[in-house]
Amino acid sequence: IGMDPRIGSDMLRAGPGWGGSCFPKDTRALVSIAADGGYDFALLRGVIETNDQHYARIANKVIEECGGSVKGKVVASWGLTFKAGTDDLRDSPAIAIIERLMKLGARVQAYDPTVNVIRPGIPSDLVIAASCGEATTQADVLAVLTEWDEFKWVSASETSTHMTGKQIIDARNLLDRKDWERAGFTYQGIGR
Repeated sequence: IGMDPRIGSDMLRAGPGWGGSCFPKDTRALVSIAADGGYDFALLRGVIETNDQHYARIANKVIEECGGSVKGKVVASWGLTFKAGTDDLRDSPAIAIIERLMKLGARVQAYDPTVNVIRPGIPSDLVIAASCGEATTQADVLAVLTEWDEFKWVSASETSTHMTGKQIIDARNLLDRKDWERAGFTYQGIGR
């Protein structure tokens, strides 16, 4: 599949699930159109359900790293948009995961290069940080939810000085695992 130029390896990267304005809407529309035509598109319904379950799996990894509960814990999120290179929050996996964690009592501090204020699509009690460092200050765990290149270059050793916990859930397999482990972090990627 990665060799097919219509898809390519860029579409086969690890992530917290798909999102955006088109793909989620289009897959649901295909299921609906099929149903209107008398066909139960069970395969595509299963794909959509699996994607939704992946949000829960990422949230559960964060919960596990917080000792089984995020109530009263500070979770840092790097990323809010559904992918890097856009300011689009529609059907963002990052937002879906953050909302799950906040409903369970987590305080979430998020940084995204294109989001600097609460706006539609963002929980009103989310803390919007001005930088990666501000998002991770006093955080128990860090979740990398959008694949912005600037996150790759953040100093692991510097980040370790202002986080309370030393756990990372890298839902984009973006960070250099060895570098973060050398700085004392427990690192979990996706599919590794």
